[in-house]
This record gives sequence, structure tokens and C-alpha cells, in this order.
Amino acid sequence: MNKSKFFFISISFLIFVFGCKNEEKKSETKVIDAEQIEKHSQKLNIWFETQFQEEVEDSPMMQTYLGLKTKDYGKWDNISSKKEVEDLEKAKKRLEYLKDSVDTSKLNKETLISFKLMKMDLENAVKDFQYRFYNYPVNQMHGMQAEIPAFLINMHRIEDKSDAEAYISRLSGMDELFAQLIDNIKIREKNGIIPPKFVFAKVLNDSRNLITGKPFDQSNKESTLFFDFKGKIEKLKLSDEEKAKLISEAEKALLNDVKPAYTQLIAMLEDQQQRATVDDGAWKFPKGDAFYNNALQRTTTTNLTAEEIHQIGLEEVTRIHKEMKDIMTELTYEGTLHDFFKFMKEDEKFYYSSDEEGRAAYLERAVGLIDNMKSRLDELFITKPKADIVVKAVEPFREKSAGKAFYQKGTPDGSRPGTYYANLYDMKAMPKYQMEALAYHEGIPGHHMQISIAQELENIPKFRKFGGYQAYIEGWGLYNEFLPKEIGLYNNPYSDFGRLAMELWRACRLVVDTGIHTKKWTREDGIKYYTENTPNAESDVVKMVERHIVMPGQATAYKIGMNKILELREMARLKLGDELFDIKEFHDVVLTNGAVPLNILEELVNDWIVSKRELSEVKEAP
Repeated sequence: MNKSKFFFISISFLIFVFGCKNEEKKSETKVIDAEQIEKHSQKLNIWFETQFQEEVEDSPMMQTYLGLKTKDYGKWDNISSKKEVEDLEKAKKRLEYLKDSVDTSKLNKETLISFKLMKMDLENAVKDFQYRFYNYPVNQMHGMQAEIPAFLINMHRIEDKSDAEAYISRLSGMDELFAQLIDNIKIREKNGIIPPKFVFAKVLNDSRNLITGKPFDQSNKESTLFFDFKGKIEKLKLSDEEKAKLISEAEKALLNDVKPAYTQLIAMLEDQQQRATVDDGAWKFPKGDAFYNNALQRTTTTNLTAEEIHQIGLEEVTRIHKEMKDIMTELTYEGTLHDFFKFMKEDEKFYYSSDEEGRAAYLERAVGLIDNMKSRLDELFITKPKADIVVKAVEPFREKSAGKAFYQKGTPDGSRPGTYYANLYDMKAMPKYQMEALAYHEGIPGHHMQISIAQELENIPKFRKFGGYQAYIEGWGLYNEFLPKEIGLYNNPYSDFGRLAMELWRACRLVVDTGIHTKKWTREDGIKYYTENTPNAESDVVKMVERHIVMPGQATAYKIGMNKILELREMARLKLGDELFDIKEFHDVVLTNGAVPLNILEELVNDWIVSKRELSEVKEAP
């Protein structure tokens, strides 16, 4: 062998040896990196848990929502403006920690998502502090005048004597809570934030209802909270003397603390009502345009402008009207779309009677729809919720002002089920042909399924389990009005029309919300648009427009979110093809990461597409 050949072989051998050594080093590095990633991810997740527990400890009401009974079970949250400043400083410190102390290159994929979400939430909290007074603490949709009693009725469980004493303690604390509430309302007025005139009659009516009946007056009917407390006490295994004592103490708290709280709130609202105007949009606020644009970004988790959202709404209204006309053709209905709307509004066959029998029949049918959908879930989903769901009518004390339907989540441990609330105050606003869409949206496979699964997840921190982004949550709800059609439900053309009517309703929201808050549409302009373009009852229309007014931007979440989910689903189907695309797996990607902004949802879907392709390529390799 000549020297040059020997030299070549020697060099090759050395390259091979050193190459192996380098590979070993790389392998060792990977092991070390994996250990570091696990270590740093675990450390950050412990930090997330610590921050969440601080929030829970700081909020007696959150503890109750979570089904926890602690030393604070008889207390209310601190809602003072001073507390908001303290919360801001807390957010800044947390944000500083994330920016300065976390190396994102050493986080696993799931923890990196959590990092992004927490960082974004904290940045938004700091930025949004300037708009902390840009809301109405009392309003017809979610005002504290109705939410506090609803909390006691629906959230505060009484299972023993100490729970009853905690309920009484909360009744006694309502005077202090409402004093903070009144201060907050006065601060807002100083900053130019006063509810429009129509709000006052509704919240005053709610407030007066709460201090009507025994023990507040000599009528035969018991007041709402007294009735609730007595009903819960009667179920306890206590002596008659103990029950009587607890009821007497509750009576004193109602008269000495609850009545003065509501009396002072009523007096303040009656005074402020004199200064209220009929200006409805956010444009009337100082820096109102900036506030509304910010509200749209938070609600939709996109950078869509008000004008873009307005145009999307107009285009969707046109599309849905066309699909409705196709159903009219199927039914051989002769007349215009508006004629058909009138027919659907006025024909008695589409409505249950406005009596107890009719309301009971509605609730029974709603339960049947949800139970039937439960039996079909395996066709569409891999992961399903463990928590149960119940259907209830909205309580009488708030049904006049509350929304058409809504969902109240249960506790993570299942001790309190999720609740689908149907508002049966006006049965003409609850047509039979919309029942399927409503049940699928609020119940299964909509809000109950998404929220319950999120709470039951074990691979994400608690701030993600119990947090939320409206475009995702409401987009999922609206998407699931449509989804059951793909497995053969809505086989009645009128129900399918009802589904379209519900989607049309959300498309109109894009038009009216932006119209009111940027184009200076009046309340009457909004009512006119809904009346001309939807088949909904007048009471439904009025409530919706008034909702737009007191919750700027909120109602845009539904259609923007649904459109994005459908867009991502179609993208995945096109990229994967029919052989690789699996609707169940797609839904698992959407559901098993908790609520996320739409841009993060897109990242998750794209990652799933890549992993499906890679897995397919490995299987096909010889």
C-alpha cells in the first residue's frame, strides 16, 4: 500500500472516529438539553400555579365558582378602585419576571404556549388599565345588581350549618360591597362614563325586585333571596330550633344590610338618571375610538378594523339570506324573504304557549335535544367531557332583562354541573325552530363541552383551564350550531332555517356593533337593521341592540371566531387530503389546549398538519 493511499485511509478513519465522537457529543448534548427543557418547563409551570393560586386566594368569589369552601366562603371580592391599582402593579411584576427570568429556548412546546399566553394577557392588562372605567358596573346584561343575588342562588351551596352561616355573612357584607360599587359608578361619571338613559329603568327594576316581598314588606310572597335561603335550609339535617335561628339571622341581615345596600344604589341611580343621555356608542367616551378599536382586538384576538368587521358582516348577511331563500324554495313557499320572516314570527305552530305548561314543554324538549346529541358525540369527537349538564329557566327576578340564553360552567370536580339557561320570559322570542341551534351552542357540543373539557385537562396550567378568549369560546359555540347538520341533524327544513336564522343573527351583530360604536348609529337604527334583516321577535331585537350598547365589541366574537375555525378546518382538509384529514382529530386539536387566541389556534392546527404528514411519510417509507 502506498503512502498516499494509507494517508487517505488514515484521514478517512480519523474523520469517521471523530465523527462518531461528535455524534456522541451531540447525543449527550441532546440529553442534557432535554433535561434542561424539562427542568425549566417544570419551574415555569410551578410559577404559573403559584400565580393562579394567588389569584384564587385573593378572590372569595372565584373560590366559590371553583367549588371551593375556604375561610373566605362568607366574603365578597374587593372591587375598589384601589384594588385595581394593586392588581396593575402585580401584573407589571409578573410581566417583568417573564421577560427577565425565563429563557424561552429551554421550554417545551406546551409550556411555550403557556408562556406566550400569560405574557400576552399581562401585557394586555397593563395596556388596558387606561380603559378600566370604560364599562357600566350596573347594566341590564351583567350588572352587579342582578349578578350578586344570582351568585348566591346558583353558586353558594349550603350543605351544613357553617355554609348557612357563610351565606348570612355574605348577606351582611352586601352593604360594604355595594358601597364600593357606588363609588365605582361615581368615579366613572367623573371620567365621562354614564350609561345611556334606557339602562336605568331596567337596573332600577331589577334592584327594586330584590327588596320586594318578605321580610321587606308585608306581602304573602317571599323575596328572592329569602326564598332561596329558606329553601336551602329546609334540606339540612338540623333541628327546628337551629333552622329557625338561621332563618332569623338571615332575616336580620336582609333588613339591616341588603335593604340599605339596594336603597342606596337605587337613590344614586335615580340621581344619575337625570344626567343620562340617549347617546349610545363608545364614540361618546373620551378617546372613545381608541377604546373601541382596542375592545375589538381583545374580543376577536385579531387586528381586524371596525370597518373590515362591518364589511364581513354585510357579506355574511347577503350569503345567509341566499341560503334561506333556498329553504323557502324547498318548502315551495311563495313570497319574499320578508314575507317568510313574518310567517315565522306570527304562526302559532312555531311557539310553545306562554304558560307554565308551555315553558315546561320547552325545557323538556331542550333536555331531549341535548341527550340525543350526547348519543352522537362519538361520530365527531375523541375527547368528551366528564361533567354533566342541566337545563334551567332563567330565574324570574332577572328574566325580564337577561339575555335569550346562556351557559354557566360547573365546578371542576363535578359537584355542580354546567347549566344551560333558557330565558322563557317571552315565549315569542324562543321559537321551536331555533331550539336545536340554541341547545347545541349553549350545551353540547358547544359551551358545555369546550369549557368542561378545558377544566378537566391535566397538561395545561390552571390559568389556561379557567381563562378564556371570547372569539375562541363563542366561535366554538357558533361553529357547533352548524356542525350537527353534517351528521344529519336539522332534518326538518324549519329547524335548518332556524340554524341559519341564528347564524344570521351573529352576522348582523358585526354590522350593528360597529355601526353603533363607530358610525354613530342610534339604538333605533340598530333595531331597524335587525328587524329588516332577521325573523327574530321584537323583544329579541331590542335586547340585542341594548346589549351592543353596554358591551362594546363583545358580540363580534361569535362570527369572527366561527369563520376562523371553519377556515382552519378547510385549510387542514385541503393540505392533508381526504385520506389524512380526520374531523375527530381536528376537534381534538381545537379542544385539548384550552381556550386560546385565534392566532395560537392557527399555530396548533398547522403543527397538527405537519405531524400528520410526517407520520404518513414514515409509514410509507420502505
